[in-house]
Amino acid sequence: MGTRQTKGSLADRGSPGAAPGPRRERPDFWESLLLRAGDKAGRAGAGLPPYHRRVGMVQELLRMVRQGRREEAGTLLQHLRQDLGMESTSLDDVLYRYASFRNPVDPITHDLIIGLARYVHGPKPEGDALGAMEKLCRQLVYHLSPHSQWRRHRGLAKRKPQACLKAVLAGSPPDNTVDLSGIPLTARDLERVSSYLQRCGEQVASVELGFTGLTDDMALQLLPTLSALPHLTTLTLNGNRLTRALLRDLTDTLKDPSRFPSVTWIDLGNNVDIFSLPQAFLLSLRKRCPKQGHLPTILELGEGPGGGEEDPGGGTLEGSREPAGAAQT
Repeated sequence: MGTRQTKGSLADRGSPGAAPGPRRERPDFWESLLLRAGDKAGRAGAGLPPYHRRVGMVQELLRMVRQGRREEAGTLLQHLRQDLGMESTSLDDVLYRYASFRNPVDPITHDLIIGLARYVHGPKPEGDALGAMEKLCRQLVYHLSPHSQWRRHRGLAKRKPQACLKAVLAGSPPDNTVDLSGIPLTARDLERVSSYLQRCGEQVASVELGFTGLTDDMALQLLPTLSALPHLTTLTLNGNRLTRALLRDLTDTLKDPSRFPSVTWIDLGNNVDIFSLPQAFLLSLRKRCPKQGHLPTILELGEGPGGGEEDPGGGTLEGSREPAGAAQT
């Protein structure tokens, strides 16, 4: 399933005589690019990170609601929840039909999905309510796709991936951050990244590899280098093709206090099937930052209050959700 439905999709097969939906807003450049990439993914069949499919489901759901196809939208929302690991057999799920279990990996997606469920399964959204639902969908698309990463690489956006990679790996890491997010990487590219990290290791405090197309094998290729960085505090791996199998290696590595000695949080959200984290993984993180009130499993940079143009829910979520939150160093 791609991010833009091909000819013959549910969205295109409205009932005869149905009133046309509201005129669609013109998408920005990056959203258009994402839609084209997702359409190609749908025709090719496989191989791309799951965010392509998830963004397409959100956009299709919004079309259905605009066209009054509430039942179909509810079914699609259920599929989206399942794809994001938000279905469970817990007592809460039984008592509150549209609730989902607390997800320590990506609480922001969790809250946005629950917000959508209230509109889809509640009274028919019209006027302000429909506008609020459209905003939720925009926030979810933004959160599940690499728009924010592309925006940070605005100066490199017109270059080819290899030129972007070369530019990022040139010289010392700015602000002690190696930001490769949004740049598609190959196994050969990772050799260059590994050499750079080894050479500049003393200066690296953050490594961002979100939306780079990483697979489990590619992440394992980088793991020895990443875990040896003495001052690394943040590691971003969201929006890739990682699976639960990788958690075994990450957890085993974190059990060794000499590996990842300074890490305070790891973002694994929006991957294939990593929806919750092993207790040993979480306890190992807590040992590295014992002063934290919440286990540091996710941090939304630039998306909290005053930090971005589409705030998907406040950035760091606190209160009853445990474990969740952001590590403050």
